[in-house]
Amino acid sequence: MIRRVEPRDVDAVVGLVHELALYERAPEQCHLTAEQLHTALFSEHAALFGHVAEVDGQVVGMALWFLNFSTWDGVHGIYLEDLYVTPEQRGKGFGKQLLEVLARECIDRGYTRLQWWVLNWNEPSIGFYKSLGAIPMDEWTVMRVADEALRELGSAR
Repeated sequence: MIRRVEPRDVDAVVGLVHELALYERAPEQCHLTAEQLHTALFSEHAALFGHVAEVDGQVVGMALWFLNFSTWDGVHGIYLEDLYVTPEQRGKGFGKQLLEVLARECIDRGYTRLQWWVLNWNEPSIGFYKSLGAIPMDEWTVMRVADEALRELGSAR
């Protein structure tokens, strides 16, 4: 079953995010807490949204997303921050179902795109996404300012 994330799911989703960080070979970079996720999802001005895959009352997968905006199309889209299904539940269609739900969100709201990043080495996921019609955006380079560089940039006058 795929459904919207609820407050009772927060601990399980945090666990899945940490599992994803381990899978992506960067567990030391994941610092998400249940309090942070609860605030991001359920505060008065929440800007993060989510869905979970559930089997027999257990959360076995999740999709966390937020809105982006296309200035060229003039409408919002969905940016999928994290998609993860536990190894035991992979191959059962949960990842596809989560993406289908997000695609429906886009269609129902008049959004023109659903997008996300995938690590270049993650060939199984890349193949899966391509099978759904996703197109790699190879001509773009992801840029990020973080940590000390962010502090320096933010304090410049």
